[in-house]
Amino acid sequence: MTALAALPPRTDRLDAPRALALARDVLATEATAIVALSRRLADPFIAAVALILDCRGRVVVSGIGKSGHIAHKLAATLASTGTPAFFVHPAEASHGDLGMITADDVVLMLSNSGETDELVLLAPHIRRQGAKMIALTGNEQSSLAQAADVHLDAAVDAEACPLGLAPTASTTAALALGDALALALLDARGFSVEDFARSHPGGALGRRLLTRVRDVMVSGSALPVVGSSASLGEAVVVMSGKGMGMTVVCDAEGRVTGIFTDGDLRRCLTRAGDVTRTPVQDVMTRTPRTIGPDRLAIDCVELMETPPKVTQLLVVDDQRRLVGALHLHDLFRARVV
Repeated sequence: MTALAALPPRTDRLDAPRALALARDVLATEATAIVALSRRLADPFIAAVALILDCRGRVVVSGIGKSGHIAHKLAATLASTGTPAFFVHPAEASHGDLGMITADDVVLMLSNSGETDELVLLAPHIRRQGAKMIALTGNEQSSLAQAADVHLDAAVDAEACPLGLAPTASTTAALALGDALALALLDARGFSVEDFARSHPGGALGRRLLTRVRDVMVSGSALPVVGSSASLGEAVVVMSGKGMGMTVVCDAEGRVTGIFTDGDLRRCLTRAGDVTRTPVQDVMTRTPRTIGPDRLAIDCVELMETPPKVTQLLVVDDQRRLVGALHLHDLFRARVV
């Protein structure tokens, strides 16, 4: 623990009721700004959606300062919801990055004042490139608003900052309006849950919607398999060598006839006498739970959790031939669950 972390909080300087009252005012002010924004949505918003839907290139989002942070987030949201987009810093655009913008693109500029020098100076160069422009500002009479093909009004009556200085309600409004634009585009494109998952293969949703049973199952020589005529002793040797806590029992054509698990072995050991010579088919479970290789891996969880719960599943084809097997641990390793 650092010396700073060991210090007690300076509650003697904190007026708790005042802090809570201010926080509630901030939230109320920003909520009011968003409600007012929603009531003003009209034809320009539809024009912006149509302009981007017709875009043959990409959406280039730009802004500076706090608006730049919102622009970064908006570009990411657009890209992950079916509208190819990227962020360009307006200052860098004037020093070479303008070459990233083509005539097929739509440039979305964010500025509360609509008079940000870097963006205003960039506007004629974007026009020269042949790209379309959308301005998202808090001033419909501003230079950016007048230069744009479409202007989205994100004006707020007041900032939530008690000093009236820090961009707060204005950035919240710009963020919310950007989200509304991205999600209207998502809906217009028919963007699906599966499409979202393909854009997020590293995330939990992507893994759950994209990972198939065949991607996580054990197959080939790693499978613990014995024939229907094997003895219990032979099944135990195979089970111990493969480390899956079970042995699959198959007929001569490779069709699954049963499964012999650790649980089955424990039940056998309660019997008197030498049971190792007992045919495995006499003590196996004849109705093992199975799943197809093209099913989603997440579907395995429901099958395993259905009482009585199991920790292994056999993977079979349409003819009930064994193609693989998986253990609950395989799902954990694949981070499906």
